[in-house]
Amino acid sequence: MFTTGFAIFLSLLFVLAKLKRRLMLRVLHYDVLLDIAVTVFVLFVHWGSFEGVMAATIAGLFTSMATTLAKRMFGHIERGHYIPGRFRLDI
Repeated sequence: MFTTGFAIFLSLLFVLAKLKRRLMLRVLHYDVLLDIAVTVFVLFVHWGSFEGVMAATIAGLFTSMATTLAKRMFGHIERGHYIPGRFRLDI
């Protein structure tokens, strides 16, 4: 169940990484909404077994940690202004 949850998280992480930099920073502004949406979506998809629900929960937790870390490391775009994190990105 841990491995399945981690695989689900990696697939979501790869989708986020493929976004254009500016769009990724705009999405990171709404990190809490993104966490909720991802968690609800994966719970809906994997509903039906205990292992599926636990894998979805683990994927949601990892997604929450990753978006928080990414927002602190790379920053976000709020109202059209880039607010940098520890690493300033060229956008």
